[in-house]
Amino acid sequence: MAKAKNAKSSKAPPKSRSANRVAAGIDLGAREHYAAVPNGAAKRTVRKFRTTTSQLRKLVSWLLEAGVTTVAMESTGIYWIPLFELLEESELEVYLVNATHLKNVPGRKTDVQDCQWIQRLHSNGLLCASFRPPLQICELRTYVRHRENLTQQASRHILHMQKAMTLMNLRLDTVVSDITGATGLAIIRDILAGNEDPVELAKHRNPGCRSSEEDIAEALTGHYRDDHLFLLRAALCGYEFFVDQMHCCDEQIERVLREFGKSCPMPESPVPDPRTRKKQGNEPRIDLRSPLFRLTGSDLTQIHGIGPFSALKIIAEIGIDMTSWRSSKHFTSWLGLAPGNNITGGKRRPAPSCHGTHRAGQHFRISAMALGRSDTMLGAFYRRTAARRGAAKAVTATARKLAILVYNSLKHGIAYADGGAEEYERRFQQRNVSNLKKRARRLGFKLVAVEDGPSATAVAGG
Repeated sequence: MAKAKNAKSSKAPPKSRSANRVAAGIDLGAREHYAAVPNGAAKRTVRKFRTTTSQLRKLVSWLLEAGVTTVAMESTGIYWIPLFELLEESELEVYLVNATHLKNVPGRKTDVQDCQWIQRLHSNGLLCASFRPPLQICELRTYVRHRENLTQQASRHILHMQKAMTLMNLRLDTVVSDITGATGLAIIRDILAGNEDPVELAKHRNPGCRSSEEDIAEALTGHYRDDHLFLLRAALCGYEFFVDQMHCCDEQIERVLREFGKSCPMPESPVPDPRTRKKQGNEPRIDLRSPLFRLTGSDLTQIHGIGPFSALKIIAEIGIDMTSWRSSKHFTSWLGLAPGNNITGGKRRPAPSCHGTHRAGQHFRISAMALGRSDTMLGAFYRRTAARRGAAKAVTATARKLAILVYNSLKHGIAYADGGAEEYERRFQQRNVSNLKKRARRLGFKLVAVEDGPSATAVAGG
């Protein structure tokens, strides 16, 4: 009887019921894609297609003929984008899955097995789709990301200009704060025009420049060489080219914001006054607050640490619809700003924050770094956390608070209000006193304030 009982208990559990019976899985590659459909849906359950447009259309037609309604694929580089767009046009439900979530079964790994494994996981409802913003947000994101790349390219040419001038011992960087400002560019263009007189070059000094003409003339006394002048001219041409491209990109961003705003209702309240009028050095020279306020219905720039350009970059990554995340905790976890969770054997172990280089999370971290010296509640929180856990942990923790503020502002329309660093310290002291009272009560003591009672801070309780 015991033997029969053990044999009965060793039987395999029944197979789980499929959640998506008409699901397909696609393994993407640079030159060919492998697609798998459920058994019985087609004569061949696995087929190979090349990455040309005609072959991708054949892949979509084959999936529709097999009765597939949902498709799962891994986000491999940028190879998924053309196929993803064609599948969306065919009104198929597309799951773009993180590649780290697709663990293949042990054994020999092939493209055929990969697509079959993706199809099997998706048919049982074990895959979660990655966030994909609407088409208009995707277009805006393309321009914003491209503008960041242009800014990086322009900064490289600035370094090349500075190096060429240093080789000629023209120390313009020691007398002006930015060699691409009004004074710096005027002097560089005059040098390339053939003027080597430091006194004449110093006359290009802008009235707002802190250095005097004498100091500028002394710094511009150098040794000119043709090869170094050639490098300076090439670097200046490259810098001006990328600046022109940035201006063209700004025009496209303004157009997308204007067209996107036409489909959004006009907010009842006007745009609030700007919190600060200081602009970032690489900020677009277009109005960003008004169109962003119409899109979101709230002014994110009222949050300390977030300017108009930072708000644009954040909106371009996360969109304006916060229903994709169930709560602010899910939102911060998706950004990679949530604390790690490592519990094994009932014991909690130290764990780092969620891994990932999410662009929106990086934007929040950059905004948090600007709050370190501010006289705000967020700045006080940053300083207290940095003293206790270090600067890196403080940046992540403050970035998480900024993300929660943005989430609540976009989803619930909650306006941001800051009470200042003194208000934060007062609330922090109240929490400490409340916690001390609870601990004293559990130990059988009573906490007494010094100014209201005897000199002793605690007396024995009854």
